[in-house]
Amino acid sequence: MIIEQEAHHTNTHLLTTEFEYAAPGSIAETLALLRARGDEARVLAGGTYLLVQLKMEQLSPRSLIDIRWLPELRGRSFEDGARLGANETIRAVRDDAHIQAQYTALAEACAAFGSMQIEIMGTLGGNVCNGSPASDTVPALLAFDAELDLIDPDGARTLALADFLRGPGRTALRPHELLKSIHLPLPRPGTGSAFIKISRVVADLAKASVAAVIVRENDRIVDCRLAFGSVAPVVMRARRAEAFLIGQAFSTETALEAGRIASEEIAPIDDVRSTAWYRREVAKALTHDAVQLAWERSTGQQANGREADRAVVLLTPPPKRVMRPVAADEYREIKLVVNGAAQRLWVKPNDLLINVLREKLELTGTKYGCGLGECGACTIHLNGRPALACLVLAVAADGSEVSTVEGLQGADGKLDPLQQAFIDHGAFQCGYCTPGMLMMTKALLAENPTPSQDDIRDYLKVNRCRCTGFASIVRAVLSTVEPNGTH
Repeated sequence: MIIEQEAHHTNTHLLTTEFEYAAPGSIAETLALLRARGDEARVLAGGTYLLVQLKMEQLSPRSLIDIRWLPELRGRSFEDGARLGANETIRAVRDDAHIQAQYTALAEACAAFGSMQIEIMGTLGGNVCNGSPASDTVPALLAFDAELDLIDPDGARTLALADFLRGPGRTALRPHELLKSIHLPLPRPGTGSAFIKISRVVADLAKASVAAVIVRENDRIVDCRLAFGSVAPVVMRARRAEAFLIGQAFSTETALEAGRIASEEIAPIDDVRSTAWYRREVAKALTHDAVQLAWERSTGQQANGREADRAVVLLTPPPKRVMRPVAADEYREIKLVVNGAAQRLWVKPNDLLINVLREKLELTGTKYGCGLGECGACTIHLNGRPALACLVLAVAADGSEVSTVEGLQGADGKLDPLQQAFIDHGAFQCGYCTPGMLMMTKALLAENPTPSQDDIRDYLKVNRCRCTGFASIVRAVLSTVEPNGTH
């Protein structure tokens, strides 16, 4: 089916910026484009931060360079510590057994993201390069003494993460430079770590966060790193608190004193999420709890040991048609398979996938809610994975398979069992949020046929119904699960 180019295709008022779009096929092509476009270009990876900035009119680049398909930026290796490709998703890092065993604080930081959709779409490199003092992964990376592998047209360099952070939204990344990978040293024997975050609600940035890395010998702390987020212009180390802990025998009193010292080192501000006073107070408790958790986890050699150090996980994205740059005012034909039907559509670079689905294909089940990736109402499946259609450029989805809530019911119009369960258990009221919940739940059941209540609540943590409680939603999902894992 071909959808003809329209003379006046509406675009959401939240993305008024017009820009050129390019999807290079290699790092060399990417660096050449960065050099040619200069300061007018921005790199697009997961898009969960950059597109929000465009919608909020905080940025107005003339060119977006999409790097998500570059295989050189993917993969996780554990030959000498951990080397994580910049394009590794937050979810992939969270679920990696080696990260969970050896770099527990990093896995916990990835799990602390506000929504599962952002975990699945967002990238580790993007979370580092946005320079946010509220970044979830950066405190853990800083506590593990992470180094960044950077490349530009003239060569490569390695930079300590601590030297990369310059201020809110500012980093040491040069205009023509690209983050290729992140290296974490191999933890010493007896290392334990933890990450704790406190926020207004689960789907929010941190009021304050802390990552603790402890090295233990017998009953003493012989090394320590404490890194804090959302309490200073950049993610910071509490070096006086670290120095106090090193050489000490662990005790509750020692951990509390470290928290008091840390609360005096940080430089919080009053903002929409919290007050400076509260951040100082909560830093004391967060420090105590993180240090205690890290101490408890440092009782022995890290799980998986040396065998994990040799493991290499190479993840190559699906083949992608390399696209020559599309001018800001140019229409480009894209091909999609939507709910099993082939579609050919004409789009501009700043057309959002949600608008194409709703307006060109009249698939209005996908709802436009916040427009910023915070409510989950626009959740679809993109190449089999949940995605926020309000944060996906239609041109970037070229060649993809898309599933919407309309695709759940059978050809005869019969509802999917999950849809029927939502009706039977009163799991919706106005129904506006329901399509996103259904699409997320289908993804959960595909991953985990026998989820627990906690699994359901975690996976749907951003898809909260604003009209009714969450208990009926959990009951509806559980009702579709059979003991043998079928549904």
